[in-house]
Amino acid sequence: MDAPVLQVALDMMHLKRAMEIAREAVEGGADWLEVGTPLIKSEGMEAVRELKRAFPDHTIVADMKVMDTGAYEVEMAAKAGADVVHVLGAADDETIIDAVRAGRKYGVKVAVDLIGIPDRVKRAREVAEMGVHHVCVHVSIDKQMTGLDPVDNVREVAGEVDIPIAVAGGVNSETAAAVIEAGAVVIIVGGTIIKAEDPAKATSIIKRAMADKEVVSSELFKRYKMEDVLEALLKVSSSNVSDAQHHKGSIKGLRPVVDKGVKIAGPALTVSTINGDWAKTVEAIDRADPGDVLVIDAQGGEIAVWGELASNSCKVKGLAGVVIDGATRDVQDIRDIGFPVWARHFVPDAGEPKGHGEIGVEVLVGGQTVRTGDWIVGDESGLVVIEQERLLEIANRALNVLEMENRLREEIRRGSTLSSQLELEKWERVG
Repeated sequence: MDAPVLQVALDMMHLKRAMEIAREAVEGGADWLEVGTPLIKSEGMEAVRELKRAFPDHTIVADMKVMDTGAYEVEMAAKAGADVVHVLGAADDETIIDAVRAGRKYGVKVAVDLIGIPDRVKRAREVAEMGVHHVCVHVSIDKQMTGLDPVDNVREVAGEVDIPIAVAGGVNSETAAAVIEAGAVVIIVGGTIIKAEDPAKATSIIKRAMADKEVVSSELFKRYKMEDVLEALLKVSSSNVSDAQHHKGSIKGLRPVVDKGVKIAGPALTVSTINGDWAKTVEAIDRADPGDVLVIDAQGGEIAVWGELASNSCKVKGLAGVVIDGATRDVQDIRDIGFPVWARHFVPDAGEPKGHGEIGVEVLVGGQTVRTGDWIVGDESGLVVIEQERLLEIANRALNVLEMENRLREEIRRGSTLSSQLELEKWERVG
């Protein structure tokens, strides 16, 4: 291959939407068009046929992820119009060898996807000897959510085989040049283009980054590392986080004191107390670090364990916010200083500092268990807790939700409806 090519992965479930994005991607300079595995599973070989009919001069890739019956599935894709068929590196040698035989018979290239292979170098060497056209170094979407990217993996494989290297796994305008420098010649880009409001523009930016071998900054369509998780979570809504967690983690029954433009994200410092005892809640301010969210289990009580003076203390110290399964008072004063507080009750009555309870223990707030170190995301829609063990993953998944919604929002703006774009009647559950 004389120069790197851009392969746009149409990893979607709706053919109509995929075709619209494909047209814009071609306008932006896409070289190869991939019928992604979700699209093949959703629409079958008809998706391959439609892409080939619409773009006869473009290389059409069928990401079949073949695991068995290699020749049969390569034949099927080839007859539908595919020029390249992807087979899994985890497949038996016999499956890959027979797929290569079928590829030669029907005039299509067979590529092997190394996704999930522990020893990528060893398997790349083996399949190269079997006669495959190229191998794909692939970091799965689920792995990407933990902050992994494929650059080092590409470099590891590229020096060990004499066949072309493809790369997939969250490549964007900031990393395209790096994967080319590492040895990749087929640059597979999915979400950066298919979730863009303007796929033609997104494609052209990637092409520029590839051609000029430069880093082009990207606001979205990238995976964050742990040190940037706060930045990531401040970009998304509590609704995005809920969707990313399959609608788990929502804290019920609490409402914000500041109800316009409120937004927080930060690690929890938990407090357990009893109705009306505000000693531990105030003591916790001194133990908290800037950016922390106090999460107070006051057993849903209706005597205030919080007020304006405590809120002022938090604001001065730089805490992100306070969440109370119980009562607060001084509502107007808290609104005036603009400090984020959520509570179950707004009351005038204050309790007394008796000193019952603990700081840093597991608490139950709004129906959710919260530990010190778990993260809270809150806005006008509500509050969601993220388990600390899944923090980076959920932050990246929530960004993915936001990006997909942005694309749908653009399609609606162009005159469609949510129901028609998602083909809801077709995809309603059967039975």
